[in-house]
Amino acid sequence: MRLRTRMSTTAAVGALLLLTGCGAADMTKQASPFANAQGARTVTLSVQSWVGAQANVAVAQYLLEHKLGYRVDTVQVDEVPAWDALSQGRVDALLEDWGHPEQEQRYVRDKKTIVNGGELGVTGHIGWYVPTYFAKQHPDVTDWKNLDKYASQLRTAESGGKGQLMDGSPSYVTNDKALVNNLDLNYQVVFAGSEAAQITQIKQFAKEEKPFLTYWYAPQWLFKKVPMTEVKLPAYKEGCDADPAKVACAYPHTPLQKYLNADFAESGGKAARFLKDFNWTTEDQNEVSLLIADQKLSPEEAAKKWVDGHESTWRAWLS
Repeated sequence: MRLRTRMSTTAAVGALLLLTGCGAADMTKQASPFANAQGARTVTLSVQSWVGAQANVAVAQYLLEHKLGYRVDTVQVDEVPAWDALSQGRVDALLEDWGHPEQEQRYVRDKKTIVNGGELGVTGHIGWYVPTYFAKQHPDVTDWKNLDKYASQLRTAESGGKGQLMDGSPSYVTNDKALVNNLDLNYQVVFAGSEAAQITQIKQFAKEEKPFLTYWYAPQWLFKKVPMTEVKLPAYKEGCDADPAKVACAYPHTPLQKYLNADFAESGGKAARFLKDFNWTTEDQNEVSLLIADQKLSPEEAAKKWVDGHESTWRAWLS
């Protein structure tokens, strides 16, 4: 299933990631010159521009450097360009993919330049959400059939007289315009511009206890700060989203995957084995994401704090 985008470093780049959404510019040219280098104890990881993906890389980088003795370079790359970079050996691993069947067919099955690195252990899901305080006041708003009833309350200056459905970046893969059209809803999709901008807007609405309807996804640390309730869309069935123009169903629940450059997977030694074994829970990821995004720790500091408290989890990845 195509999810977050059609395309979820160092501490300095980590800070940049918090300010950008899933539509950050293609940075493949920043790829490490050591990526896929024979015999080099250097690993280059792709970082997507949302905090959950940053949490994965932060912990993997910390353990690779402090427990296995590797140097780790990280590169910010949009999701689809990341597949190209991975195939070319510009990066060695991608730790959180939300589903790109076209790229999987091309690079994994046909060209065999990329291999599946196993499940991350986290299940991703996109949906429409309203704040829980609004859902408690109006329980029927959680059924899409009743959304038009509340369109006037969800109208904003940007939505042109219709209710507002807030999305993130225009570069995200989203079915929302088709859903609004095919479900004949009196709503306008309005893009915040990035994940960070969307979070800022959600927090502002919540501070003022205003109603809002937003495209959002799990896992995401913000749920702990702003409780939200999902709106039930028509049930997802396999293939219901095959034609982007005709989508009229909910988004699926997708086990997130890791992918490795094929040569790296074969010759990457302990680093490749470690990345294949890296597997944690939604709770683990959210714990690190909160440390980075809410408590403002650097990615390395957040990773160290998690590593110090979860040895029984990560020790198995080093075998």
